[in-house]
Amino acid sequence: MPKPIGIFDSGVGGTSIWKEVAKMLPNENTIYLADSANAPYGEKSKEEILRLSIKNTEYLLSSGCKIIVVACNTATTNAIDYLRSHYDVPFIGIEPAIKPAALQTKTKKVGVLATKGTLSSSLFHNTSKLFADGITVLEQEGKGLVELIEAGEIDSPEMRNLLVTFLNPMLEENIDCLVLGCTHYPYLIPVLKEILPSNVNIIDSGEAVARQTKTVLKQNNLLTKVNDNPEHLFYTNADVKVLKDLVNDPTAQVSSMDF
Repeated sequence: MPKPIGIFDSGVGGTSIWKEVAKMLPNENTIYLADSANAPYGEKSKEEILRLSIKNTEYLLSSGCKIIVVACNTATTNAIDYLRSHYDVPFIGIEPAIKPAALQTKTKKVGVLATKGTLSSSLFHNTSKLFADGITVLEQEGKGLVELIEAGEIDSPEMRNLLVTFLNPMLEENIDCLVLGCTHYPYLIPVLKEILPSNVNIIDSGEAVARQTKTVLKQNNLLTKVNDNPEHLFYTNADVKVLKDLVNDPTAQVSSMDF
């Protein structure tokens, strides 16, 4: 059986990345870890984020994964350098899509909705500095959003109230691009479209991450050419219901376990 692509996140949000990877690489087997018992990572110390990222990586490697997608902005910004220097497989990371936003904006004002762990990281600040020269980047911590998504409260009044509170100051500053800096947040796009004016582009990293995964697999001769029955295994250390609902794929095998 072909070796799988491993994917981990601080919970169910990285399934937004899994969907793009599975769409672009239909012959690949995948294993997804939802570390929901420890969500959100964005509130934790760098040391704790690193410890959890190592734990997830070692589980995926013990399951035979040939490449690991760190489907969590906070884990990427705080742990991927360490992971790349200590393990032998390729790692694909995620960072807020500042570059495409900077290229698209006409008002030169870009909003970034992300977790505290991402916004305070050096990788985020270096990316902003590199690509957002002459652009105003308005940062907003999405405090409470991940917890509501993990609880399946995507379209709740509480979610809408939080989003309106977070977005209004950005809209007053005339942003025309909103960067989603957490892999949980693409599940909020239908709600965001109802709240935001039509001239505001919503930008996330999913397709770019899938494309990079394919490129790195090709470069390392790890691409699976033929696989009539790809296997998609999902593990969570919390309740399976929200994960099952978000994956929404009949081929997926979703289980709860400690890892």
